[in-house]
Amino acid sequence: MSPKKALKWVIFWIGIALVFNAGVYYFLGQQKAIEFLTGYIIEESLSVDNLFVFLVLFKYFKIPSHAQRRVLNWGIVGVIILRGIFILLGSALVSNFGFVLFIFGAILIYSGYQMAFGKEKEIHPEQNPVLRLFKRFYKVTTDYHGEKFFIKKDGVKFATPLFVCLLVIESTDLVFAVDSIPAIFAITTDPFIVFSSNILAVLGLRSMYFLLAAIADKFEFVKKGVGIILCYVGVKMLLPMINPMWHIPVFISLIVIVSILALSVLVSLFLNKSKGK
Repeated sequence: MSPKKALKWVIFWIGIALVFNAGVYYFLGQQKAIEFLTGYIIEESLSVDNLFVFLVLFKYFKIPSHAQRRVLNWGIVGVIILRGIFILLGSALVSNFGFVLFIFGAILIYSGYQMAFGKEKEIHPEQNPVLRLFKRFYKVTTDYHGEKFFIKKDGVKFATPLFVCLLVIESTDLVFAVDSIPAIFAITTDPFIVFSSNILAVLGLRSMYFLLAAIADKFEFVKKGVGIILCYVGVKMLLPMINPMWHIPVFISLIVIVSILALSVLVSLFLNKSKGK
């Protein structure tokens, strides 16, 4: 997908989310609409970091450009299913064990600090435990066969590198869900708002990937901005548990999150301009 076409699709999916948000406002009221919009922006921001990993994995596995779309399509289906399971589990835990929010808050602050100020971790797909387990029970070919995930050779079924890449993407999303789901629970514990904001953010992932692939080097500071947002959301989650008077209204969080994102984009653009990119 060309960057121009990808941008049009990104705008389309954002438009769908805004129309949905208007429906939330009409049927459920202003507070729920603000919660949805804040959650959507958080999830969309975290998706950007997820997509950086997709870029690395596609380069590592040398996935042909024509086959990337199919991997992304199935990857997004898997992400939706995994997020749905995580949200249901998270809702059950929060409803029955309130102290879980302490754990969620701590996870967010730690993850955000590592993302914003920690050392950049190298990605080693060959060390992925799910992939290593899969290779124990299934044969893998080193050759690509069009856009096929599996082939038969001499009566034996083999997985292609395309499926291996998809498997690593799906297992990697488990790690991202550990940040993503607690982050939205810091804004609202309403399962409908949590699920809808997550899914609408995920649906635009494919087009956003192709856009990001073209401009990734121009927005390197955004990842730090997302890390700072995670830290903020973690603190917001913990403060009311320490003192109920320290509750931060959702509309204030919306302003803070949008401001951090905008500032991180501006800093990225300024740094690139000073470097002559």
